[in-house]
Amino acid sequence: MHGAVDRFKTTIDHLTEVSKLQKEHDQPAITIDVADVIEGVRLDLLPLMEQVEAELEVDVDSCPTLSFSKKNLRSIVYNLLSNAFKYRYPNRPARVRISCHTEAAYDVMQVQDNGLGLDLTRERQLFTMFQRYHTHVEGSGIGLYMVKKIMENAGGKIEVESQLGVGSTFTVYFRR
Repeated sequence: MHGAVDRFKTTIDHLTEVSKLQKEHDQPAITIDVADVIEGVRLDLLPLMEQVEAELEVDVDSCPTLSFSKKNLRSIVYNLLSNAFKYRYPNRPARVRISCHTEAAYDVMQVQDNGLGLDLTRERQLFTMFQRYHTHVEGSGIGLYMVKKIMENAGGKIEVESQLGVGSTFTVYFRR
């Protein structure tokens, strides 16, 4: 009974976060140092990174700043990096690369990992609330949903390429 109540509370907390996201989509865009945001997230994820023997390569020299909501950028980076570390392939250290470049009307951020990979025949479900591909790792199934909503609200988009057993690349397009 206690477990069911705890799960229900967690679901309510997650729905509250989603509700806040809907209300906060008009966050003011400011010029943000991308490397600073990534470093802050890296420090938060350091215990997880040490646990999975992760290496993080950061290459954001091509677009050192973005005009975006700092809170939302942090949420995007946190969700993508934490997923890359959590869903690592079990018999190898996690190797994650976050990079940035410009492309047409977008600043493009990519998070590439050597993790479990995804079955993209179910890609439609990937960005759906409470949907999870891998259930052996603790999670709520709202992280990628929130990233997608943040990007859509800002006029951007997110895409994924993946190969099972090889890894995934999430590409986030920030409208300039």
